[in-house]
Formats: sequence, C-alpha cells, structure tokens
Amino acid sequence: MTPRGKSVAALSRAGAKEANAFQKCIGPGCGREHDLNERVYVCAECGASLEISVPKPALKDAAGLRDLWESRRRSLDSLDRSGVWRFRELLPFAGAAPVVTLLEGNTPLYDAPRSAAYSKLDSLRLKHQGCNPTGSFKDTGMTAAVTQAVVLRARTVVCASTGNTAASLAAYAARAGLRSAILLPHGQISSSKLAQSVDYGAAVREIDGNFDDCMKLIRELGGDPSIYVANSINPFRIEGQKTVAFELIEQCAWRVPDHVVVPGGNLGNSSALGKGFSELLQLGLIRRLPRLSVIQAEGAAPLAHLFASLAAGGRAMKENLPEEIMPVANPKTLATAIKIGSPVSWKKALRSILESGGSVITVSEQEIADAKAVIGRDGIGCEPASATTVAGIRRLAVAGLIRPHDDVVAVLTGHILKDPDYVSHYHRGTLASEAGGPPISGAFRNQPQRVAATKEAVLRSLEGLE
Repeated sequence: MTPRGKSVAALSRAGAKEANAFQKCIGPGCGREHDLNERVYVCAECGASLEISVPKPALKDAAGLRDLWESRRRSLDSLDRSGVWRFRELLPFAGAAPVVTLLEGNTPLYDAPRSAAYSKLDSLRLKHQGCNPTGSFKDTGMTAAVTQAVVLRARTVVCASTGNTAASLAAYAARAGLRSAILLPHGQISSSKLAQSVDYGAAVREIDGNFDDCMKLIRELGGDPSIYVANSINPFRIEGQKTVAFELIEQCAWRVPDHVVVPGGNLGNSSALGKGFSELLQLGLIRRLPRLSVIQAEGAAPLAHLFASLAAGGRAMKENLPEEIMPVANPKTLATAIKIGSPVSWKKALRSILESGGSVITVSEQEIADAKAVIGRDGIGCEPASATTVAGIRRLAVAGLIRPHDDVVAVLTGHILKDPDYVSHYHRGTLASEAGGPPISGAFRNQPQRVAATKEAVLRSLEGLE
C-alpha cells in the first residue's frame, strides 16, 4: 500500500515494462514517438491524437497468456480481482506502479431474449458495463488514467463530462487522494450523475454551453503543469477501456462474435474496443475481428454523417482517412451521455470500424426510448444512451447488415439509475423531445395506476395481465 490510501495497491507482479512502452502519434506521415511519462495529450509535432504502444508479452504462446488471465479469476489479490488489472501484461505500467482500483470490470454478459426478438434476431447478448463501481463503462478507463496521474505526481485531475466521466473521475480521484475538478454543461446533466460527483468530493463547475464548450476549456487547462486531464483524449484512458474487449472474448469462450455494437458519443469506447480486439488478433488469441458498429442519436451524429458521406463517395476509406470531421454545432438528444457534437476520438474510432468492416448509423429518439423499455423487459435496464445499441441492431437487421442467426453482442454503457427521470417520463407518457415537440409515444409504456386500498380493487386491476 502507498500513503495515498488503502485503495492504491502496488503492482508487484508481472506487468508491461514501462521502459518499452511509448506514446505514438496516429497522424498520417508523422508517427512521432513520445516518452510514456511525457505529459502530453496530442502530438507535439502535428497535434494529432496519441495512442500507446505496449510491447507483446514474452510468453511462449498465446494459450499461456490466456491461461494466466483465467487463473487470476480464482485469486483474492485486488489486482487480480480487477477486470482491468487482471490483464496487466498488455497495460503500459511498470511492476511497481501505484495502481488505483475500485475492482472495476468483470461485468456480466447477459442473454436477452426479448431484446433479441425486438431486434429480429435469434439471440442477442448484452455486455452490461453499467455494472461497474460508479455505474458506467468509464471506470475501466479511469483506473488507468488516475493511476498515471499518481505516477506523474499530478495534484489535480480534471475532465469535461456529460455525467458519467465526472462520476468516475470523482470516485477514483477520491480513492487516490487527489483533487478533482469537473466541467459540466449547465442544466444538461442527470441529477443522479451530478449527485455522484458531488458526493465523491469533486469541485463541480457548471459551464454555460454544451459538452464541446467544456472540452475546449479542458484542452486549455491541460497546459497547466499542476493539472492532469482525464478525458478520453488521454491515451491511458483507452488502455484501461480496451480490456473490456479481452474480458468479452474470454466470456465468449474465445469465440469471436460476428458483431459488437456500441453507442457513439465522444467515441473513446469504440476506439478502445477496437484497439483491444486488434491486440488480441496480433497475439493470435483470436483469428478475426468482430464487426464493430457504432450507433449515434440522430441529433448528435457527426461520425455517422462522415461515414455516410465517405461511403457515398466510394472512397477507399481505410487508406485515406479524412483529416477533419464536421462538428454538430448544437447537438440534441435526450440520451445525454452521447450528446456530443465534436467527438475527440473520432479518428481512432473510424479506423477501428473500417478495419473490422463495421458500420455507423443513427437512430431516432423514439427508437432509443422504445429499445430502452424493451431492454428493461429483459430484467436488465440501462441508461438511455446504452439503448441506442439495441435500436441500431434492429435497424441493421432490417437492412440485412445483420442476419437473424448472427452472433451479436450489444454493449450497454450505463446503469438504469443514471437517469431515472427519463424512465419515469417514458412510462407516464410525458417524455418530450428536446426540441420542445410533443411527448414521445412509448410503444411499451407501463404507467403506474392508482387504485383503492382494497383487495377487490387490486385484483380487478390485475385482471388480464400476461
């Protein structure tokens, strides 16, 4: 243990060797390498995004690595119990790194028969990242980012957020004994997510503007030597989140699904999954990539617009990635976790989608709301942004891009209690579109009914229920 608290464990067993890992620019024609512990978020040469290159483990065969990871599931050591640090051979940290963990990861993979039928599939599985400690997938990346903040002796960790990143950063900073500061768009955050950040002790600052305005400020703050940025522009976040791909394939008994479908907001999640699957392929642990598809809300879909324009132009996209993406100036969606008009990780995400043969499409607010209700009927539940996956899978199936018998996994990114007001309004018929239009007409409404306090009245109200 370090003086920072009981949650900060020393990584005393085998891990990736810090000296051999480095940060590399993904910009075309650049490829500049940066030291692993250089505090940069974009390339100092060309301004492009960075990713971390981790050396391959020195094991005799891939099966040995797989067996090692699986053996750790029986361990009581805190690092082995983490669904991130259990895969530490592929993480860019030295053996003595001061790991900050809340035992994140190890999230369930559920069969979802009602969601499958709704999506016109024979079967469908849901990987529920909302079962992480703070209720979202952000925890798998934040454990790595905050660990690196401790390595760099940062005093304050900061982020811009639509809510989930804020809650996660606040919790992990608290465990590490660091100060945290969070920029949120005023009036656009679920009260549940805001409550988490405040309760974990973060300095919350609400900004007049949207998430993209907050992110612009974060980029400026990142130049201060006392501050460490924990948004997905930070490549260490992606390193933690990529382990979800390892865990998912392990849960699938090392058989690769045909499709993995994720929501699209700032696009760090899809970038991380793509990197994770690619590393498994390079190691020989899988023989092909799953098709990685991203689903965006119609009112906040810059990547979907770019993908459609490139496809329509017949462009050789893999070899000629565009340099810019057209932002959505005023993104609109009730799925606030993906209400982002200028995603930071779009280029990494697009690269992974194209390498895997995946797609990027949009779904309407009505489709998101109904898909969310269907997921609830499977006894699972999720926040609105997560439901874009099932809504998108239904669209892809209707278009013939997913076949009924395909093996499909949808990633749910947040817990149902992240936005309980959305659920209540949907089932009461009062869920209004963000543009101020009429309420969304829920096809699966389950409105509470008021009845007299008598046995007879209750029984009458239950007549005809399936």
